[in-house]
Amino acid sequence: MSKVIKRAINLPLAGKETFFLWGPRQTGKTTLLRSLYPEAMWIDLLKSEEFRKYMERPQILREELGFYSSPPFVVVDEVQKVPALLDEVHQLHESRGIRFALCGSSARKVRRGHANLLGGRAIRYELQGFVSNELGLDWDLIRMINHGYFPRFYLSEHPAKLINSYVSDYLKEEIAAEGLVRNLPAFSEFLSIAALSDSEPVNYSTIARECGVSSQSVKAYYQILEDTLLGRWLPAYTKRAKRRVVQAPKFYLSDIGVVNFLARRGHLEPGSELFGKAFENWCFHELTSYNLYAERYARLSYWRLSNGREVDFIVNGMQAGLEAKASRKITSDHLRGLRAARSDYPLKRAVIICLEQKPRKTEDDIEIIPADLFSRMLWAGEFF
Repeated sequence: MSKVIKRAINLPLAGKETFFLWGPRQTGKTTLLRSLYPEAMWIDLLKSEEFRKYMERPQILREELGFYSSPPFVVVDEVQKVPALLDEVHQLHESRGIRFALCGSSARKVRRGHANLLGGRAIRYELQGFVSNELGLDWDLIRMINHGYFPRFYLSEHPAKLINSYVSDYLKEEIAAEGLVRNLPAFSEFLSIAALSDSEPVNYSTIARECGVSSQSVKAYYQILEDTLLGRWLPAYTKRAKRRVVQAPKFYLSDIGVVNFLARRGHLEPGSELFGKAFENWCFHELTSYNLYAERYARLSYWRLSNGREVDFIVNGMQAGLEAKASRKITSDHLRGLRAARSDYPLKRAVIICLEQKPRKTEDDIEIIPADLFSRMLWAGEFF
């Protein structure tokens, strides 16, 4: 796959806005910014000499830009490495109207250090891994579920070594180097357990016992995953519940290839339980990415009764319910969760996302939609 893949995120023209571009490591943030802003002044804090220069004297940025009578648009890559630089960015934005693209893989160090986040003056964007809409005719669901969403993983013929290096670098550079945890072996074990628990309601006590740490440590570990953008929460929908519902949130890691590697899954094919779990992660990835890129600001949640009946994704408080079922033949058993939700709530639209070949609709208006059609409908704005 040699062609340039156009990303679905919409970033502003050079010099129009100051903005943050956050995203997990290796989602292609630097590649995207270089392609969009080839004339920008570039500050790469991954380069040791640049890192040292701005760490020792952040004000040198003001001096460098003072050279220009008409200052350029400026990209600061890995901005979280020198949080003090944001004070200079803020001052230059206000006093001289200079616009910046501030790129990073973690806002944790910035936020925890009470660094300047520009007082709301900078718009926030977030880049995810590849989505089906970006790949078009080259999109392959089986490949994506086995290789992952991050560009290098999806495009590689042998992604396992890349994912292994990714996890090692994450532990070394994001966790150990920043001093985010005291017990790195325990956090490494937690990563594997979090992968095994992907798409399931989180029980802190159970995970704590398996890791040999406290529940508070597990909560802190999940916060680190969220802050470093390696995963996100999906809350339970509990409003006006007529029956007892599960209230624990779910957590989804940001790349299914990383999940598969950490959980030691082999090659996944439709028909297996593990493929079904991975398929649910993919649905969440597509829904979340569309919500971010299209700036819909929809509220996503899930709904589950204590008896196990469930709807995987609830959009805007029962505006729509979507159930991910990686089956080539949907039966009445697959519809029980949506029917239970509809009996308790005025669910406006009920959808099964599946592997059947053709779309259809049941007599009680439950839409059964193949995964490829779901993708096209989602990115056309048909669900929210």
